[in-house]
Amino acid sequence: MSASFGAPVLPGFRPDPSVCRVGADYYLVTSSFEWFPGLPVFHSRDLVHWRRLGAALDRPSQLDLDGVAPSRGLFAPTIRHHDGVFHLVCTLMDGPGHFVVTATDPAGPWSQPHWLEGEGFDPSLFFDDGPDGDGRAWLTAARVVDEAAGRTEIWMREYLPGERRLTGPEYVLWSGSRPGARWSEAPHLYKVDGGYVLITAEGGTDVDHSVVAARADRVTGPYEGAPGNPVLPAVPKGPVTCTGHADLVRTPDGEWRAVLLGVRPGSAIGRETFLSGVTWQDGLPAFSPVAHAAASRPVRDDFAALSVDWNTLRTPRSPFWTTGDGLRLRLRPERLGDRASPSLLVRPQEQPDCDVSTELRFAPAGPGEEAGLAVVVDDDAHLLLLRTAEGLALRRGPDVLARAAVPPGPVRLGVRIRGFDHTFVHALPDGPWQDLATVEATFLRPLFTSVQLGLYATSRGRPSTNQALFPWFALSYPGRPSGANGIADPES
Repeated sequence: MSASFGAPVLPGFRPDPSVCRVGADYYLVTSSFEWFPGLPVFHSRDLVHWRRLGAALDRPSQLDLDGVAPSRGLFAPTIRHHDGVFHLVCTLMDGPGHFVVTATDPAGPWSQPHWLEGEGFDPSLFFDDGPDGDGRAWLTAARVVDEAAGRTEIWMREYLPGERRLTGPEYVLWSGSRPGARWSEAPHLYKVDGGYVLITAEGGTDVDHSVVAARADRVTGPYEGAPGNPVLPAVPKGPVTCTGHADLVRTPDGEWRAVLLGVRPGSAIGRETFLSGVTWQDGLPAFSPVAHAAASRPVRDDFAALSVDWNTLRTPRSPFWTTGDGLRLRLRPERLGDRASPSLLVRPQEQPDCDVSTELRFAPAGPGEEAGLAVVVDDDAHLLLLRTAEGLALRRGPDVLARAAVPPGPVRLGVRIRGFDHTFVHALPDGPWQDLATVEATFLRPLFTSVQLGLYATSRGRPSTNQALFPWFALSYPGRPSGANGIADPES
């Protein structure tokens, strides 16, 4: 079944996709967990080539991620469009719970969150506004019944879109495709051929991940499972595994497609967004291959402004960066591992093999001051190549894996990533690259998030007025013209 998915249409840190269509335009959102801005929003005309518009939660007043643990925060969102308004529902785990934000333009601005009643995670919205619908709207979500056994159930209540609240009785729709089913979650409802179709994920978001379907004559049920469940079986081995968490959309010409998450084993990239075709048999979905070609493009960022592709860890309470003449990061006491929001800007790694480089202009002015290149999954799993008062240091958490002496002044820093192998390199501005160390970074295994690449500065618990300047940041992929070892040497 992995042949159904091929390459991801949104590579890198793009898990739990949800999609809707307005006319000829598709809009998609994904989870963002402890990263800010929250809930990135994308646009496409063909479901293959996507452009990021921004994020639904891009103001600190909308989103409090203070102290949020790794792989917590914003779980799976759903985006829908109704009567000229986009409705986006999500859950802030370990926080107030479910909420909805709205916008008339998916590029924003989006509203402040309206908090909704109810337990659990993975909320979704269904507007029964087709030709034979009654015009009502419903919110579904999953909740845990027995965490140790992985038992969950899908519940539903009526949603009042004008008032942004729930009303009426609760209905329990589903608890899995078979007795003992584990982690029935990610519910979405659709109206197909006059009946109601419930799609859920099952098995947990790992190699047992699958998609199941059920159908009912009434939106409140009872729902009868598809005879062939799972309609998309688990794929424990192959080039793409862990497939599930599907959301369906109808194209302008009446065909159906699904976006879903999957994992390409062998690197720290984690869960990405894939595309599949969908056909209907007896009112139930069947997934099928879709041929497409989408490729990651190299990045060269000179920081005239901060693009929407950069993320911070948790909510920044005030900007710690400036742009215009490169990127300047202010050294602050916060550091990775503090469950805080350090001076860190990162963007997703999109392919298992890539080359990253930057130039750093920074002079440590006191003990503990350091800045440099970051390979980050979360607080607890990261690698840092930093200029310190003692020279260059390659750190894994508190441990120093390698050191190198470099003279004062600008220095280039880089890393060649080949799956889990990370070779860190350094060079003077006009000199060749020199290998520092290769790390087999199998510990960079994300739970729900993904590896991201970027720039970091800290004063390690002490106040500082110092800054680190990064004139540029480059990200490329093997096979493109990029110099020896995939990292470009300066022109002579």
